[in-house]
Amino acid sequence: MKEAKILAASGKDYAKLIAVWESSVRATHHFLSEKDIITYRSLILNEYFDQVQLYAIEVEEKLMGFIGINGESIQMLFIHPDVRGKGFGKRLIDFAIKAHHVYMVDVNEQNEQAVGFYKKLGFKTFERSEVDGAGKPFPILSMALKA
Repeated sequence: MKEAKILAASGKDYAKLIAVWESSVRATHHFLSEKDIITYRSLILNEYFDQVQLYAIEVEEKLMGFIGINGESIQMLFIHPDVRGKGFGKRLIDFAIKAHHVYMVDVNEQNEQAVGFYKKLGFKTFERSEVDGAGKPFPILSMALKA
């Protein structure tokens, strides 16, 4: 397999990014209803993508995943389900830490695989919210790298 590249993403990439987001969410966010997925898809496309710095990881011009960074925090990280467990998420996290001095992340508590992934990378929960950023009853864990 060719080398994975991390590239800045922008509005022209939104269709590819949202396709990865949706396939990833359907594979990991079993607590969301179809209505929730449609609602979040719209919020992400029309608001959230514009609030973060987006970086995609590609192999041979095929989008494998992406990360959204805001300040020192990871706001979103999604990997296509076909390539989960192949190191693309870790590569994006390492990039965010080194290039953007990121040390925090918010993650859905019900997405146990993601919580475990961040714990394995050294993130520790410091706060819990009963609702997500959209005010929906999906608890969020705020995690930070251990000092």
